Amino acid sequence: MRHYDQARFHDDEGPEYEPLLSEKFGTEQAVEDTPLPDELTRDSLELPAPAEPELSRHYVRLSQQNYAIETGPYPLGSCTMKFNPPFTEDVAADPNGMVHPDRPGETIQGNLELLYTLQEYLAEIGGMDAVTLQPPAGAAGEFTGNRIAAAYHEANGEGHRSEVVVPDTAHGTNPASAAMAGYDVVEIPSGEDGRVDLDALEAAVGDDTALFMLTNPNTLGLFERDIEDIAEIVHEAGGLVYYDGANLNALLGRARPGDMGYDIMHYNVHKTFATPHGGGGPGAGPVGVVDELTEFLPTPQVREQDGGEGYELFEPAQTIGKVHNYQGNWLVLIKAMAYIARLGDEGLCATSANAVLNANYLATQIDLDIPFEPFHHEFVASAGDLDASDMAKRMLDFGVHPPTTKWPEIVSQALMTEPTEGESKETLDLLAEAFKAAKRSDEEALSSAPHRTTARRIDQADAARNPRLSWQALDEN
Repeated sequence: MRHYDQARFHDDEGPEYEPLLSEKFGTEQAVEDTPLPDELTRDSLELPAPAEPELSRHYVRLSQQNYAIETGPYPLGSCTMKFNPPFTEDVAADPNGMVHPDRPGETIQGNLELLYTLQEYLAEIGGMDAVTLQPPAGAAGEFTGNRIAAAYHEANGEGHRSEVVVPDTAHGTNPASAAMAGYDVVEIPSGEDGRVDLDALEAAVGDDTALFMLTNPNTLGLFERDIEDIAEIVHEAGGLVYYDGANLNALLGRARPGDMGYDIMHYNVHKTFATPHGGGGPGAGPVGVVDELTEFLPTPQVREQDGGEGYELFEPAQTIGKVHNYQGNWLVLIKAMAYIARLGDEGLCATSANAVLNANYLATQIDLDIPFEPFHHEFVASAGDLDASDMAKRMLDFGVHPPTTKWPEIVSQALMTEPTEGESKETLDLLAEAFKAAKRSDEEALSSAPHRTTARRIDQADAARNPRLSWQALDEN
């Protein structure tokens, strides 16, 4: 079994964190006279001035104290933390794309063509009739979708619809987005097979239902095989069906939400189309809709001009307004476009096939109970008598990132695992060995893990509620 050690730097007093550049290389710079009032100026300013080798070493040391997708596999269930190919960065850095998006449309025809083409690609992939590229993240896409649903019902004289229905396995952002959009959230229990319970759904929907939000495959990796019946139940009640695109990479190039009866969907381009996204952004969460909802999309949209001689921005007839500046996060959208264009139809199909194959292969190599099958791109194993968090932290000592733990709650001590399509058999075997090694560990090793990382076990609740995001906070403790 391979063991793993992150870098740790020590001085005579023990382990130390990597100092800020200004701490190590700060130099006082005189501030010259300015026309600003004295109370708004200072006499000097401390700025870091490291030589290039020191600058490089500083960031390399920081990288050595972190786990990253370039370090090893990152099998977070339902989060698709896959390797993002650097070629998309090269495309986004092309000087030809560096034009201000607020310039007149006739001077940015290339930009508009790219945005229009990406709209069309995403619509085709999702089986939707139109797409907006504005939302800056998946959750922002959910919020946009909820606002579109609200505008649609209002326009039809059914503004009284006040409820959004979600299954108990829904991503946490689903009820949060619905609540932010002003809806009451109604949760329904899953059936014994881990899928939507049709009887529970029929009992929950009615005259107050605005939307039913559902991931497919769901968060257990199970395909909702009754999706057409689900859509019919919701539609007969007058509601709309929303597709959470978090798990679209399991269907990519093979099945489309629009063909299943979904009316609205968002695309997590950082999950499905490999645009780096972390720490809060920048990101993108385009939203697709069926034909009857297109007039409610955010403004502006991009379309071809009459005669096909160029592209123009326009405002949909009953738009919900803007949800982000310009047409969205331009550079992120370029990366998504580059990824889709590079892979093409066959590459996108291969992506979903490999994602499902990798998850099913890995599941056969670990000695843990997996209560819900058959799954697609991810599975939820149970740690049994062990604490799932302890087991996950122990896996760090063997050079892999832990899976998602203790969610969804319908699996006891859940280890939710998504190996993603890009990992090799050798890496999957390494992951399986880490599962096995963690399970074999004694109680002391488990409860105190991780042992080989720069930062050892932390108080998870305190870290989430009182994050220390600056070096001053470290000094205070």
